[in-house]
Amino acid sequence: MTTGLHWYDLVGFAGVLLILLAYFLLQAHKLHGNGLAYQLMNIAGALGVLVSLVFGSFNWSAFLLELAWIAIGIYGIVRGVARRREAREKPLPTP
Repeated sequence: MTTGLHWYDLVGFAGVLLILLAYFLLQAHKLHGNGLAYQLMNIAGALGVLVSLVFGSFNWSAFLLELAWIAIGIYGIVRGVARRREAREKPLPTP
């Protein structure tokens, strides 16, 4: 029996660190909650945790949490794109 870490464990740890880093940078006012970088960090981190769950020790509750985390991140990106598009298409007030 080996007790060493597998590649998927390392991917999972990297994912956890990425999610925590994103949250720290948000709290430190270095990232914005509706910014693309914050959303991408959360999605990538959640994907890393999902990889560790699929290839390692599976846990349904953690799996569903990470799926929700990814879905929320994608929603944030789509909403941000729509807001930027609306801002560009909004006519300027005439003097």
